[in-house]
Amino acid sequence: MELNTALQKLKEYERRGFALYHASGLMYYDGATTAPKGSAGVRAITLGELSRISYEHTTAKESIEMLECLMAHSDELDPVTRRKASELYRDYERTHRVPIEEFVAHQQLCSEADSVWHEAKVKDDFSMFEPYLQKMFDSTKRMALYMEPDKRPYDTMLDNFERGLTASACDAFFDTLKKRLVPLMHKVVEHGDRVNDAPLRQSFPIAKQKELSSYLMDVMGIDRDHCILGETEHPFTTDFSKYDVRITTHYYENNFAASLYSVIHEGGHALYELHTGDELACSNLGRGELARSNLGNGVSMGIHESQSRFYENIIGRSWEFCSLIFPFVKKEFSPLLDGVSDEEFYRMINKSSPSLIRLEADELTYCLHIMIRYQLERAMIDGSITAHDLPHEWNRLYKEYLGMDVPSDKLGVLQDSHWANGNIGYFPSYAIGSAYGAQYYKEMNRDFDVKAALSAGELCKINRWMEDKIWKYGCMKDPMALFESVCGKFDPTCYADYLENKYSEIYGL
Repeated sequence: MELNTALQKLKEYERRGFALYHASGLMYYDGATTAPKGSAGVRAITLGELSRISYEHTTAKESIEMLECLMAHSDELDPVTRRKASELYRDYERTHRVPIEEFVAHQQLCSEADSVWHEAKVKDDFSMFEPYLQKMFDSTKRMALYMEPDKRPYDTMLDNFERGLTASACDAFFDTLKKRLVPLMHKVVEHGDRVNDAPLRQSFPIAKQKELSSYLMDVMGIDRDHCILGETEHPFTTDFSKYDVRITTHYYENNFAASLYSVIHEGGHALYELHTGDELACSNLGRGELARSNLGNGVSMGIHESQSRFYENIIGRSWEFCSLIFPFVKKEFSPLLDGVSDEEFYRMINKSSPSLIRLEADELTYCLHIMIRYQLERAMIDGSITAHDLPHEWNRLYKEYLGMDVPSDKLGVLQDSHWANGNIGYFPSYAIGSAYGAQYYKEMNRDFDVKAALSAGELCKINRWMEDKIWKYGCMKDPMALFESVCGKFDPTCYADYLENKYSEIYGL
């Protein structure tokens, strides 16, 4: 195949690939939000067939010839096209090693397991979900071994979400955090009575919470023409392109802070996707299109979670942001918070204490929730435990790490949707992304006063910085290379220092 022909074929390949991705994503979003409960079975079949078409598209003879031609002429390509070709070829290399029936069955299992998980959680019945969960871990392990037979399966799974990440790197990272954060958590618990968040545990009308969510999206600068907010059991963001991003939340009448911060968290994901570049300048070689290509999304879940966790916590739980939004919050929920000052609101929002639910965990204890999930999914993959053991092991680790007795599986092992969706290896990205955020904040302050911008309600300055440093690049750079281009070497002690300084001030330690 000649190079000009391969370049034309690449455009056709991208159009079809994007259409398949878009259709599958819409079906998943519909299933998780508004689709009738009884539609799960037929949806699973359709998603399975779409995955078959996608597999055939990736591994077709003409596709392989096109990619091999582009790789052979790599030095003649502009940087964007070169990156597209190398990423597509990497995807082909991993995909074609998986038997097509295994590939399709895995996608179908993801849809089925997600539907069963929703029902099992509502009914607090782990036994319903257990066989699907075991199948999911078994299937994911087989997929990993097909893709990279000479690599440990769990390392392959981690790499799916954060390229280059390994279990040994996670061990070192979590060990650093554990040594610093566990003693700090114990000190905070000893002085827990210094912050009273009882006013946040009143009954806050859900209709008012929805108005607050809309207000928060505006404050964050989210383009409402290209991003909508829906409701689901477990909040998530899905992106079809930078022109169509969907975020979701879940409302609890007696805990409005849960939806408040899930909207900010998912809003951070949305901002990233909404601002990936349409195209990037390629030196003197013209411009390369990113939108609707394999480069037109966030580069990894670690970088993605660095955005959501940065906005949720470092920005959203800062004194300046709390002061900015509190007048609206106080007025919206009057008279429930009439006796609360903005200083008290800030401390309430940042109250730290061991808890059962990851999504509601405070900034200090959050990574302990992630460590538990990391240990469990790693043990599932190496075969030291089975799905039947998970509730017991979950409850044991919550007692060991957080001192919590887990009263039900709904509040325990059934609380997250990730394993039901086949997202095994995802969880460490939350903790790594949280740590990335502390270094972003440090670098951002070298360019402008972040606190002053927040006090003035100028989140646009923060957004522009993120767009220039992170968002616009899409998948043009590997995640660690992208991070280091902004912050230098990754240093988890920066995150530990940030948390120690913040919570020492809040609790007067």
